[in-house]
Amino acid sequence: MKIVNKAFFALCVVLPLAAGAQTNTPRVDQREANQEARIQQGAASGSLTQKETMRLDNGQQRVQNMEMQAKADGVVSKQERHQLHHAQEVQSRHVYKQKHDRQHDYNHNGRNDHRPRRG
Repeated sequence: MKIVNKAFFALCVVLPLAAGAQTNTPRVDQREANQEARIQQGAASGSLTQKETMRLDNGQQRVQNMEMQAKADGVVSKQERHQLHHAQEVQSRHVYKQKHDRQHDYNHNGRNDHRPRRG
């Protein structure tokens, strides 16, 4: 009887921990944080306009929604992880393109600024 009680106790402790481990997505979370920092840095430096920042924030929100949907059933499958990583790759490319597209808002007035021509 003691063996059965110990086995039952171990099962009650181990199963929730195993289920929790399957919903952990530390790489996804870290990438989200890195991309959010890239967006904020671009907004602060003026290399992203207000519209670009808003669009990129919406993209980040879509990735976060995908993650929450993947975690909803308690297990993030291999396919769901692949979809999340792919969505983050796409979002990363969007951030890069927007930061390097020569549209700037250096004085943060909501308008695109152009660097003065040298001549």
